[in-house]
Amino acid sequence: MNILRDFILEEEGAAAAEYALILAIIGSAIAVAAVLLGTNIGQAITDAANCVANPTAANC
Repeated sequence: MNILRDFILEEEGAAAAEYALILAIIGSAIAVAAVLLGTNIGQAITDAANCVANPTAANC
């Protein structure tokens, strides 16, 4: 019974859960930024390819 009581009163698990939550939030932000950045880079490469193919285009 003492083991269960010590487990409930232990606060190290709470700190670990807080760190896990912070890590999940930061990981989600990095994932969203990577998706948005990837989309923008893809569009920039497409624009550059269009300018190489047609240098007289309006966006070049």
